[in-house]
Amino acid sequence: MEPLGIRPPAPGDAEPAPGEPGEKTSSYLPVDIKESFAATMARMRAEKPKIMKRQMDLLAERYDLANRPARGVTMFRGKPIQEGVRARLPKGMTWDALGAMSPTEVRDKDVFPKGFMALPHPNQPEGGMLFPKFHIDEIKRQEGRDLTRFDLDFDLPDHFLAEFPAPIFLTTRPDLGDVSRGRLVTIANFYELFNGILNPKQLEGMRLLVTPFPQQQFNQTEDRRSEAASRGVSCLECHANGHTNGGTHLVGDIRPQAFRHRIDTPSLRGVNIQRTFGSQRALSSVEDFTEFEQRAAYFDGDPVIATKKGVNVLERGSQVHFMAEMQKLFDFPPAPKLKVDGKLDPKKASDAELRGQALFFGKAQCGTCHPAPYYTDNSMHNLRAERFFKPRMINGRMATADGPIKTFPLRGIKESPPYLHDGRLLTLDDTVEFFNLVLETRLNEREKADLVAFMRAL
Repeated sequence: MEPLGIRPPAPGDAEPAPGEPGEKTSSYLPVDIKESFAATMARMRAEKPKIMKRQMDLLAERYDLANRPARGVTMFRGKPIQEGVRARLPKGMTWDALGAMSPTEVRDKDVFPKGFMALPHPNQPEGGMLFPKFHIDEIKRQEGRDLTRFDLDFDLPDHFLAEFPAPIFLTTRPDLGDVSRGRLVTIANFYELFNGILNPKQLEGMRLLVTPFPQQQFNQTEDRRSEAASRGVSCLECHANGHTNGGTHLVGDIRPQAFRHRIDTPSLRGVNIQRTFGSQRALSSVEDFTEFEQRAAYFDGDPVIATKKGVNVLERGSQVHFMAEMQKLFDFPPAPKLKVDGKLDPKKASDAELRGQALFFGKAQCGTCHPAPYYTDNSMHNLRAERFFKPRMINGRMATADGPIKTFPLRGIKESPPYLHDGRLLTLDDTVEFFNLVLETRLNEREKADLVAFMRAL
């Protein structure tokens, strides 16, 4: 595989497996770019239609992408929740038949749903931060800053993403409810929105979280991916309003490029109760993560590139602390059907939700890794999904063992689609089918529906 920044494979190119004889890989990105910026932009713009068609064809092959909202179930500010299993089954297969098969049978018959395999970046060999159009448009309106990439567009349809702008709930002022006033928090309005609610340290932390700093694809160098030289991106560019807008990237801590996981931006809600951070969970505090993001993750984990493009070195005793304190204030959304122990109040919950709760902590085995009240064990688990398929290249991404992944909190889970660490599962119904297969729990149709009903109440 060619290093990041060199011409990505075009649709139809052969996809050699990394490590094949004669292939040279490197841990480093190219630094001294020989091609002019004008030539790079012209080349990549010309390649963009074919690259995006390849990705959109993959999504259409994997999923039912229709806008099909669930009746009477919305996110906090009213955006509909998508319903139904969207991963497509192999021809002639049913979910019940698939769930009754052993991992070896699924692998040998090659019937593991394609939508359950690793989801590649829209251009895996190139990678980089990529934002939904609605976020790009709002930042351009507020700040005149353009986050458009000339080489790529975001791939997942808006109706599978969190509502935008997301509501903001503060652990320190639960009495205020949503403090966003329906607006996206940016450098242009943060002071107006939070002066008088936050203390001076927190207000400075928020300022830093919405301040653009140089990043791999958005900066002033000739190997950027924005047409105009850019001031960069902010922390809340992906974690919009302390939540998520679905923006994607590739993890910085895996090489070679084909093995790097796509990131489905996690919500910052409930950071105060979490204990492991980073794509491979090597960071033990949100302070560590905040500093790591700006020193390394912004630049694909390459300190040489970071120096070239203008790394923002934060001062640990003040700036990092202020930003971390602010992040720890983002709270989960209200869950009126839950008691103080995080479980359902029988007086408020439906029969289906109560049955789903019993399944969650029983037969379905969800509660083993997702205990109440926040529905995380603050640990990592290896699902070993590779038991079900043979490794293969998918649009430049090597689908193979993922290794241990973090147990994400499920409080407020209906508010942050899509699911799993790379966003490969589009709905909660998809997550139930995925884990029913991977955990071999043999759930029937009603049990699956009850589990979805319960998770929507969290």
